[in-house]
Amino acid sequence: MKIRLDRVVKTFNTFRAVKDVSLDIESGELVALLGPSGSGKTTILRMVAGLEYADGGHIYFGEQDATDIPVRDRGVGFVFQHYALFPHMTVAENIAFGMKVSKVKREKAEIASRVEDLLRLVRLEGLGGRFPAQISGGQRQRVALARALAVDPKVLLLDEPFGALDANVRRDLRRWLREIHDELGITTLFVTHDQEEALDLADRVVILNEGQIVQQGTPEQVCRDPKSAFVTRFLGDANRLSAEVRGGIAYAGGASIAAGDLADGAAELYARPGDLSWSQEGPGIAASITRVLDRPGGRRVITITTDGDHLEFDVEPELSVRAGQQGYVSLRRAQVFAV
Repeated sequence: MKIRLDRVVKTFNTFRAVKDVSLDIESGELVALLGPSGSGKTTILRMVAGLEYADGGHIYFGEQDATDIPVRDRGVGFVFQHYALFPHMTVAENIAFGMKVSKVKREKAEIASRVEDLLRLVRLEGLGGRFPAQISGGQRQRVALARALAVDPKVLLLDEPFGALDANVRRDLRRWLREIHDELGITTLFVTHDQEEALDLADRVVILNEGQIVQQGTPEQVCRDPKSAFVTRFLGDANRLSAEVRGGIAYAGGASIAAGDLADGAAELYARPGDLSWSQEGPGIAASITRVLDRPGGRRVITITTDGDHLEFDVEPELSVRAGQQGYVSLRRAQVFAV
């Protein structure tokens, strides 16, 4: 099922949470809405679900205008961050609930068979008789997904589905959800503020800020070719340096890098920790090490330049560095944006 948002607007009192958002989601695509708190991502998801109504624009499911269709008639499955399971019902009863109250009547045997199929799909065979309090958080989230899938939704919507879980469980469930999506092929839209989650899971990432789409593309496109300083800052660690562009070259301290077609003038230079390297001798940006942070997979070095800028970068674990050491930071690559 293809979803299309056409200049959708949502206002709460006088605050416009979503501002003329247009977005196409292809049938079978898994799309992440990514952005900071207050960027409008959850509001968009709730409008697609029918839990909020748009104040302007249209939402289409295929060729049908679904803008004013009630949530019950939209054919969507919704998974919330905090499971929203019925604590007095067993796992099997939670999964079966949507089928029992659906307009489409099913026989008890058919519902029971469907529940068993879904328990196998979400790898919870044998746990149908337990109550939500008797299973782990990761298992409860699997039950929530099985319940959403039970009604054969045309569209699957997930609102911060792993936000309440610890890091290791989140990683396992991300891989599992991607496998489920590839197997079922349901058009899926999910909301997250976790960049790693969006980049690991999605076919396409839609980045929002202040109610507007600021960039969208594959994980590779948004990571390797950010279109603004905001996107660069938002997607992971980024060191910022004041720079000046002259003749297509950005100069920052003792370093320089190509600035594309930017006009001459003040600019901001952003470099990831992996884009910087350290040496005892120049050329580069003169700096002094303030801290060395040892981690299982490497070493993170924090420096301060002679201009007072703080830079963080990673070095090989075997490299001998210490606080107070003087040296030079060189740029391997960077993004440059006009001020």
